[in-house]
Amino acid sequence: MNTLHILRIYQRLCDDVGRLSFSYPAEFVYNPLSYAWDGFRQYAKFSEGRKRVVFVGINPGPWGMAQTGIPFGEVNSVREFLGITSIRVFTPQDTHVSYPVHGLDCGRSEVSGKRLWGLFREKFGKADNFFASHFVLNYCPLLFLGRTDAGSIRNLTPDKLNPPERDELCRLCDDALIEAVEILRPDYVIGIGTFAFQRAKSSLQYSLAYGRPDIIRILHPSPANPRANKDWAGQVTRQLSSLGVWE
Repeated sequence: MNTLHILRIYQRLCDDVGRLSFSYPAEFVYNPLSYAWDGFRQYAKFSEGRKRVVFVGINPGPWGMAQTGIPFGEVNSVREFLGITSIRVFTPQDTHVSYPVHGLDCGRSEVSGKRLWGLFREKFGKADNFFASHFVLNYCPLLFLGRTDAGSIRNLTPDKLNPPERDELCRLCDDALIEAVEILRPDYVIGIGTFAFQRAKSSLQYSLAYGRPDIIRILHPSPANPRANKDWAGQVTRQLSSLGVWE
């Protein structure tokens, strides 16, 4: 029954965040749970059963979830590791020309997703082995694009948003994360990057119906982080092993 519950949680979140408005610095907002819902729907089948570990990312990357609807959904990883080979994707109404949406036909590779799913493939071999006790979610389902001082468009994380708009968004995302964790009942919630860790720690600070998971932060795999470009997979594996998350 997990799949049905997860789909309900994130369909509601999709609708709720879709009604929000955003101002500077966010100029373009993509909602992949809307136009790429089919990808997330297929991915949600992996949520069945109690999960010992739930990884929580920040928000979609332009060449990952923004293309496929799947957290960290780098197209090659989606096809080759997750085994999802066909996704019905609609074109968002308002996109920037430099960040088109082509679904699984996207010719770009998202490094963060490639690194994350590559680590799981290396350690667990098959997707079913990983999802037997693990799951991956994104805290926020929206991709934000904003203009740099130099005039170019770049990906924005939610912490860069106008504070009142960010706070309303976080309220909705907090509620969805709490509900998802109640369904999945993990022993560990792993925040991928500082923002995801902080939101997980804040929203899950009180005991849930089944107890309270340990909340851990790992280094985000983004190439924008210099530390992540030096054996990110090895760093994360050693950390999770030392903490008893992985054997």
